[in-house]
Amino acid sequence: MQITRSDAPFVLESGVLLPFVEVEYEIYGDLRVGHDNVILITHALSGDAHVAGWDSQTKSNGRVWRQDKPGWWDAAVGPGKAIDTDRFCVVCANVLGSCYGSTGPSSINPETGQPWGLRFPAVTVGDWVEMEKALLLRLGVCQLYAVCGGSLGGQQALEWALRYPDWVGKCIILASGPKLPAQGLGFNMVARHAIMHDKDFADGDYYQGKPPTRGLEAARMLGHITYLSGKGMDRKFGRNRLAKPGSETQFGTEFEVESYLRYQSKSFVERFDANSYLYITRAMDRYDAADAWGKGDLIETCRRIKAEMLVVSFSSDWLYPPDECRDFVDAMLKAQMPVTYVEVESSSGHDAFLVDTIPVGRLLRAFLLAPSRKRKTAKTVTGGQV
Repeated sequence: MQITRSDAPFVLESGVLLPFVEVEYEIYGDLRVGHDNVILITHALSGDAHVAGWDSQTKSNGRVWRQDKPGWWDAAVGPGKAIDTDRFCVVCANVLGSCYGSTGPSSINPETGQPWGLRFPAVTVGDWVEMEKALLLRLGVCQLYAVCGGSLGGQQALEWALRYPDWVGKCIILASGPKLPAQGLGFNMVARHAIMHDKDFADGDYYQGKPPTRGLEAARMLGHITYLSGKGMDRKFGRNRLAKPGSETQFGTEFEVESYLRYQSKSFVERFDANSYLYITRAMDRYDAADAWGKGDLIETCRRIKAEMLVVSFSSDWLYPPDECRDFVDAMLKAQMPVTYVEVESSSGHDAFLVDTIPVGRLLRAFLLAPSRKRKTAKTVTGGQV
């Protein structure tokens, strides 16, 4: 859906005007009379609008890419599932700057007729929320029963609760928080370095030639390591060797974990744009809710929130470790905000919100179906196993 008009460009937080913005989105379930059953699901770094169900085609990098797998959160979203589309109307939109249908650096700049490349303006988490709001208004929606997201999507969910507190009834933040810790900043920097120092990067203008495949592969392999955990990788791969090594040289693919990372990286570069990886990780790095809304004071920032909050951390998460999530929850409690916190014991690492579907599903269902509490009550933080 196009969310701009000739007389109404999209205004970024930087002040830059985008004359044309298209948003790829999907809707699941029926919009109830009164439009009071909408749940906005926000995706993570490499996610897209196809959150659930089976679809043989996905738009990527200006072409249709075929896939034979369900949506990225199909285990949680659908009829009778934790986010029940027989009860709720679910909306998921691809973020600005991505390559899965929404306008981004691989899109055509209408002023030049060429791909934007690195001339595409910087985007922020706030820009994504504004884009999602513009989409919802065009769909006739002006309130959200809930907003829910994990990782980068959790940043968006929190920004919704802060930027438009009167819109959001419930807010679910999974494996995320008000800022990315320094270790995550470091991982993202190394990933961008690998992409931008690929010999085929061409300062981002690679669309008419060979893309920076090796750099993006390295970035994805690094990313996958951070999404897992040491214990999880030991359990899944150990030091198991391949029956048939992938090369005659001593530096070929020898261990199962190497084969897994190579496979994941090669399939990823077929469908994702390197420039989009740069833009999205930088937006993730720059998000700091306390700086944006409370002049560095997280407690003051939390006073803006009116939504009931559910924050879920995972014991083996490297990127948003439980300590970071607990600090956020403590700030909300000190601000007298309604909040429920659960730390899930898991060896799945950062990806636990996607793969540990049974405990996560129980939390989602219980929180979404619980009667709403009054604005000024605060629930004591809870933690432990589910």
